[in-house]
Amino acid sequence: MIIELCLATALFFEARNQPIDGQMAVAEVILNRVEDSQWPDTICGVVNQSKQFSFTHDGLSDDPTKYGDAAAWVTAQIIARDAVEGHNTLGLTATHYHATSVHPSWTHALELDGQIGDHIFYSK
Repeated sequence: MIIELCLATALFFEARNQPIDGQMAVAEVILNRVEDSQWPDTICGVVNQSKQFSFTHDGLSDDPTKYGDAAAWVTAQIIARDAVEGHNTLGLTATHYHATSVHPSWTHALELDGQIGDHIFYSK
C-alpha cells in the first residue's frame, strides 16, 4: 500500500537507528501532522512536504533497499503498517521532533513532550 510505503520510507531514513519506541514516535508525528490542518492531509503529502524531512532533499537516493540494511527496512515497514492500522501507538500528540545533535530555532514556540532515543519531541 502506497501510504505505508511513504511512512516506512520516512521511518527508515529518519529513525532506523532509534529504538522501536523512537521509530513509533516518528510515525505518530507524521500521522499527527496528517490530522492537523497546518500540514497536508495525506501521509505521502506530509512526508514529501518541502524541507520537512531531511532525506527528501539531501540529494541521495530515497530507495531504502539501496542502503544494505534489510532488517531496518523490514522493521520500518512493520511499524508503518501497524501505525496506519492504529496498532501499537504511544499516544503522542507531538507534531515536531529533531535529533539531539541539532538545536532548531522553532523549539521555543512549542511544548516539550520528551525524548526517545536521539530524538526530542514537541507539541503545538
